[in-house]
Amino acid sequence: MVSRTQALRALLARPGLLVMPGCHDALSARLAEEAGFESVFMSGFAVSATRLALPDTGLISYGELLEQGRNICGAVSIPIFGDGDTGFGNALNVKRTVQGYARAGFACVMLEDQVAPKRCGHTQGKAVVGRAEATLRIRAAVDAREEGADILIMARTDARATEGLDEAIARCRLFWELGADITFLEAPESAAEMRRYCGEVEGPKMANLIERGKTPLLPHAELEAMGYKIAVYPLAPLGAAIGAMREVLARIGQGGRPGGALDFEALKAAVGFPGYYAEEERYR
Repeated sequence: MVSRTQALRALLARPGLLVMPGCHDALSARLAEEAGFESVFMSGFAVSATRLALPDTGLISYGELLEQGRNICGAVSIPIFGDGDTGFGNALNVKRTVQGYARAGFACVMLEDQVAPKRCGHTQGKAVVGRAEATLRIRAAVDAREEGADILIMARTDARATEGLDEAIARCRLFWELGADITFLEAPESAAEMRRYCGEVEGPKMANLIERGKTPLLPHAELEAMGYKIAVYPLAPLGAAIGAMREVLARIGQGGRPGGALDFEALKAAVGFPGYYAEEERYR
């Protein structure tokens, strides 16, 4: 049997751009799989929003993200990327985070170089640790992988916002040299910056695409031509869900019918009643 990590390695090795949406729970991940996506990204922003109704400012814990991730990985068969924030402490905490995410079923864990408590990469008030601590986190993550954790390491830097593009590119190079499987330079602010990152850093690279965020929303063909391997839309499903819920709540509040919602049969199908009924008959 091919593990999800092996499946992800195969996706990264084949030609073409790997496009994936974000997810925040088991149902949103399953809907992405049903839509034909081959991989999904568990967004820390989205999990913090839906689980706690709180912003992505480091308020959610390792245990809460891990539990959500375990449910997500259990609901689908495709590889899942997991947001591991800063690793939740020192180098030993980073190793524990990587090992825990691997046991939960993730195919890849993302780790970043922000000062804790971290925050969404496209918001204000970010700060990064020094280069030595940043590289130490990735060394520890790679060690955990080499010691048996079946998971890929995506190394993220937020240094563009505070230290400049040169430092961000330098950190991505170091992360790749240390053994990271994927690098992620967060929030480049122009196509020229994105092109330079791709031209100066080896290995698979991810573009983070957020509506009205700091990074240009470029066509997939252009991203691939630049040298990106992954394009992620981490908040698109969450944004659509919030918009739809607000609309239906407004209609109900105004005394109308909740138009636009799934009918009950479609809703039952979406959450798995047909499969459950089939299994029930099998054991009747």
